[in-house]
Amino acid sequence: MSGWHSGNIVITHDVGLHARPSVKLTKTAKGFAAKIEIAPKEDGPWIDAKSIVKVMAMKVPQHATLYIRTSGEGAETARDAIVALVRSDFEDAAAA
Repeated sequence: MSGWHSGNIVITHDVGLHARPSVKLTKTAKGFAAKIEIAPKEDGPWIDAKSIVKVMAMKVPQHATLYIRTSGEGAETARDAIVALVRSDFEDAAAA
């Protein structure tokens, strides 16, 4: 699909993408105007990264690849922020 900025990253957090990591991912996503979608597979199903219920329902385990795509205003920055959050093992930059 044209206009999408894509990326992927392996979830290294010991519990995968569950409660605390899901909340942090959703909070980060909501900070951007861009449309942000994530998926457990390259071909989907794609879900809205700004929906805590949908993100938690994915139950992405540790060592699984998380696929990310963004579009709209600030799409590349939004994608990079989600990748950086996962890479940091869901640690807040402010907490560091």
